[in-house]
Amino acid sequence: MTQTLQERITEAAAYIKEQGVKQVDVGLILGSGLGELGEEVEQPIAIPYETIPHFPVSTVIGHAGQLVYGTLGGQMVLAMQGRFHYYEGYSLEDVTFPVRVMKELGIHSVIVTNAAGGVNTSFEPGDLMMITDQINFTGVNPLHGPNDENLGPRFADMSHAYDAEYQEMVRKVAQEKGVALKEGVYMGFSGPTYETPAEIKMARTFGADAIGMSTVPEVIVANHGGLRVIGVSCITNLAAGMQANLNHEEVVETTTRVKETFKSFVKAILASM
Repeated sequence: MTQTLQERITEAAAYIKEQGVKQVDVGLILGSGLGELGEEVEQPIAIPYETIPHFPVSTVIGHAGQLVYGTLGGQMVLAMQGRFHYYEGYSLEDVTFPVRVMKELGIHSVIVTNAAGGVNTSFEPGDLMMITDQINFTGVNPLHGPNDENLGPRFADMSHAYDAEYQEMVRKVAQEKGVALKEGVYMGFSGPTYETPAEIKMARTFGADAIGMSTVPEVIVANHGGLRVIGVSCITNLAAGMQANLNHEEVVETTTRVKETFKSFVKAILASM
């Protein structure tokens, strides 16, 4: 007999607890090239995705593919080193499953990070952008289908997808740390192709400052589950039509260049939560 989503969540959470995971405050989702933050977790317990019941497995180069539990910035965190993407062939239920499991384990907040293309003409590769809002341009929604009221409401309110109080706090942290923080709207495409120059022009017209192929589904599900969200994008390249060409190597190269700033910034955010 097919298991319900809640049954799968319960099973996965029970297994994770058996590995020694106790209280968890904050979930971390680490994007392309940003997974190294997981190495900074103190007294870590690492759990490979393939061992967790019902967990998908990350297929993207530069994603470690494990959960790391421990202390970071004074918080008990559960960090995803590598996320899942719709373009890999997973359903959005699979893509967002880890967020559901982290909620079951007791997190109250989630920090989502990603590598993104800059659409705002004032952005430069290497900038960090706090996500203030998002546009779902993937053409799909992770809440499509039957709704389990125990997981969240049928019609989830996305008015404050990224927590407003947290945004104020992140601005203060950036000021204190001397981080030239950009802010803006993240627009999610399904991928895996990079966007065309015409699509980037459309994104800018729509009010997007950065674009990418992740984050949007996880944030929808986090809001559905009543979690508070902070989003940080690392602007790794300028979007199509703004530079000669696009490739994944550049994404990894830029995240490598700014990773120290990024790591200390996220740790400072955690310390202020």
